[in-house]
Amino acid sequence: MTPKLSTKQRLQISRQKMTEQAPLIRNANFDEVNLGLPEKVALLEAERCLLCKDPECITGCPVGVSIPRFIELLSQGNVAEAAHCLLNDNALPSVTGRVCPQETQCEIECIRGNKGLPVAIGYLERYVGDWARGHNNQQTFRLAPPSGKKVAVVGSGPGGLTAAGELAKYGHDVTVYEALHKPGGVLVYGIPEFRLPKSIVAEEVARLERAGVKIICNTVIGRTYTLPELREQFDAIFIANGAGLPVFMNVPGENLKGVYSANEYLTRVNLMAAYQFPRADTPVLKGQRIATVGGGNVAMDSARTAKRLGAESSIIVYRRTRKEMPARSEEIHHAEEEGLQFEFLVAPLEVLGNEKKWVTGLKCVRMQLGEPDASGRARPVVIPGSEFVLSCDVVVVAVGTRANPLLTATCPDLKLNKWGNIIVDDQSMTSLPGVFAGGDIVRGAATVILAMGDGKRAAKAMDDYLRRPAPVPNGAE
Repeated sequence: MTPKLSTKQRLQISRQKMTEQAPLIRNANFDEVNLGLPEKVALLEAERCLLCKDPECITGCPVGVSIPRFIELLSQGNVAEAAHCLLNDNALPSVTGRVCPQETQCEIECIRGNKGLPVAIGYLERYVGDWARGHNNQQTFRLAPPSGKKVAVVGSGPGGLTAAGELAKYGHDVTVYEALHKPGGVLVYGIPEFRLPKSIVAEEVARLERAGVKIICNTVIGRTYTLPELREQFDAIFIANGAGLPVFMNVPGENLKGVYSANEYLTRVNLMAAYQFPRADTPVLKGQRIATVGGGNVAMDSARTAKRLGAESSIIVYRRTRKEMPARSEEIHHAEEEGLQFEFLVAPLEVLGNEKKWVTGLKCVRMQLGEPDASGRARPVVIPGSEFVLSCDVVVVAVGTRANPLLTATCPDLKLNKWGNIIVDDQSMTSLPGVFAGGDIVRGAATVILAMGDGKRAAKAMDDYLRRPAPVPNGAE
């Protein structure tokens, strides 16, 4: 075992960097950008952890990973136990190690960050998660005895998969229903290969299946089965079908040829392999000048995808400044390195087209920042007389998503808010007894890790619900 370092010695170790593909090479391929940490580097980074007695990093993690414990085990070279520790808390560590915004959650709470940079928790999570995927024979779920209860999970995105894994560990018989032809939800249709390879999602899903989780694809709840029909077959249900209905800008010209929602654009490329057309059946427009409207991770993913598809210019149009962009700082940095153009303080007014109804440009107006709005960010205000035309031949709209009513429309007793999201109580239960919900269908479009946190909490509440004694009928002894 490696001798324990003093706090002073730990503070002298600099944060380790992750190797990346060179920007001008990676912007023409779909291979993963971040290449991971070698073993020696991962162990050195783990030594930076101060092993706090009151670790605030755990409170910053939506799924409550025992961060100092798995890092301590890693620093000792005990990767197998570190993996057991991590997998006990997190069903998808190789996923969250790649796409979770650690910099605004666990890492921002890291005490080590008060004197230098915080511990690279995400890098270490990825390292241990990847080790676990390569040693499946050593990584088994610790399952409780069978409960005799059957549970359905609607949606196989991060929230649904997390809930399914937790429910299986509790001993319940779990069946996941997925509308698309592959499990993973937004992990496979929304996040590009260069950020999250599909093979990794498939391996994480396979680990859940080895734990007994059944996954049935091509099944749309709301069409194949209604929610009431599903409720008749199962003792409890967890709804985690996300918020996949795209929001548009509501400007003239959005119905022109060459306008995509980010949902459609990314689904074509990511899940349906349009970037391999004609070898793959699904086509996608490959413009020379592509404008992506929005400032979140989905906008970054879309614009970086466009560059990889061969766009001469991939332009991000955002109505605030770089400082206000909700995308991860790493994704913005990578986009800049890859040669994307940014039009800050610019808002679209109209999509322009030719006589054949193909996109030719985006009429825009310049903005300036005013007083903060409800989000706390400065409100963009129009600068009169500043209109201009941004030349482009494809427009990708990445300004948000909302709840798809396919499922909820078949169950009028399910209470919704004004945005169509499902209302739940503090135990994640909906207005229907035994029906729980979480993730984007409850909170609106958010992050992978927040959906996973919802899935984990809901699974605990569902286990409590399923183990309650059955009510005694009136008059019975």
